[in-house]
Amino acid sequence: MSRAVYGSLIVASLAVGLALRLAAPDARPMHHDEANQAVRFGTLLETGYYAYDRTDHHGPTLYYLTLPVAWVWGQRTLASLDERTIRLVPAIFGTGLILLMLPLGGTLGCRAVVACAWLAALSPALTYYSRFYIQETLLAFFALAFLIVAGRYIQRPRACTALLAGLVGGLAYATKETSVVVLPAALIAIVTARAWQQPRPAGIRIRDVALGCSAAVVVAFLLYSSFLSRPADVLESIRAFGVYFDRGLGTNAHRQSWHYYLRLLAFSHSGGLVWTEGLVLVLAAAGIAVAIRGGTGAFWPRAVAVYSIVSALTFAAVPYKTPWNLLPFYVGFVGLAGIGAAAIAWAQQPRVARGVALALLAAGYCHLGVQNWRANFVYPADPRNPYVCAQTLPDFLRLVQRVTDVAALHPDRDAMLVTVLAGPYEQWPLPWYLRRMTRVGYWTRAEEAGTLDDAPLIVASQENALAVEAALGIRYVTEHYGLRPDVILTLHIERGLWERFVAGRTTARVGPG
Repeated sequence: MSRAVYGSLIVASLAVGLALRLAAPDARPMHHDEANQAVRFGTLLETGYYAYDRTDHHGPTLYYLTLPVAWVWGQRTLASLDERTIRLVPAIFGTGLILLMLPLGGTLGCRAVVACAWLAALSPALTYYSRFYIQETLLAFFALAFLIVAGRYIQRPRACTALLAGLVGGLAYATKETSVVVLPAALIAIVTARAWQQPRPAGIRIRDVALGCSAAVVVAFLLYSSFLSRPADVLESIRAFGVYFDRGLGTNAHRQSWHYYLRLLAFSHSGGLVWTEGLVLVLAAAGIAVAIRGGTGAFWPRAVAVYSIVSALTFAAVPYKTPWNLLPFYVGFVGLAGIGAAAIAWAQQPRVARGVALALLAAGYCHLGVQNWRANFVYPADPRNPYVCAQTLPDFLRLVQRVTDVAALHPDRDAMLVTVLAGPYEQWPLPWYLRRMTRVGYWTRAEEAGTLDDAPLIVASQENALAVEAALGIRYVTEHYGLRPDVILTLHIERGLWERFVAGRTTARVGPG
């Protein structure tokens, strides 16, 4: 493969990957986890204040990396933010995953790197969660980057490489608590690949290891302490491991069987829709075979294989599972799949056989692209989409629009009083969507909110709906909207305001004259 062809294919994969991750950032309503983190980022943006919460929200990297994006767009308040700003950082790091294998082109070969780049660009799972304002895409990037940089150090020990490995490792630790899984998996992979290799690479220098560890500690300390303003929060990040250990082994709604991730990726179907990234898994198995067979350049296939397998088995063993947690290990399998694809295609000696293999691979890649489009732009919030988990329904946006339209008719406009009566799970993502309204009160039960008819508009969960209707009677009109599958919110609008809204809408529909 010529340098020009190689460069063109890599640039094309980047363009496609970036387009799939950036296009229509509001195609899917904000998930409640995204909204929670976006509001938390809004506090950092407005006040410069960040406090780590070891029971939730994960590490600070995502929030601090979003700051320059908001500044570039001229956004300085929560109310000024939008989905484009919030979802840009994960999209950038998701696209960055395409580039991570480029430094290994000299040992893996250009064909394997190109195959890997296109798989990373087209993978429905990698793309879907790159469009989420959550930490997993950043963690997957930093974990794989740590594996590659630390492996490069093993091959050629240099102080600057050790320093870079420490910086990347510190960023991974400051991103999410599950770094305690992926970073050790990366170290195990590197040690195993080194021990497997003949002749052995150069030895490790203690001063370089100390330099890398120091860099990791400094990065993590600065971020968790909110740049030295809250130094005690660094200890909170360590105490958080106990919280997430208990959660990971506990009984809750996210408890799944050990093969959950494998089943999700290999094959799923619901309501007539069929999904599979089985091509990646089959090609990854071929990549593992390449790693076992060995030969020149076997260090990297072995390192990626061990990392992927160790981290996947660890995540599989933890009962607590959410679909986005597959990213840190799945990106390793995507790398192995690129290695396997190149090995399968170019192992065919007759030109016709090689052409058939390349045609079949191209068809498989196109199938991934079609699924990517369906997952992210046709069914992005549909429960039949296997990557969807407790996703906010599009019907919820009708509720938000109704609140906005009614507020426009009220004398107080965005300062209109809105009362929300719902549990914490049912309140989100309302705080994000009502971020421009200045008088929104949140309570978990109706009796906590005082006199309900002080508010022209009330949003209530089902457990509060009967109490609200009994208190308000016929003075309010009630509407129902879907929040998530099997979760309904009721919207109570003061009758006079509702009649003005209906009259205005009728007039607009009929038109003048």
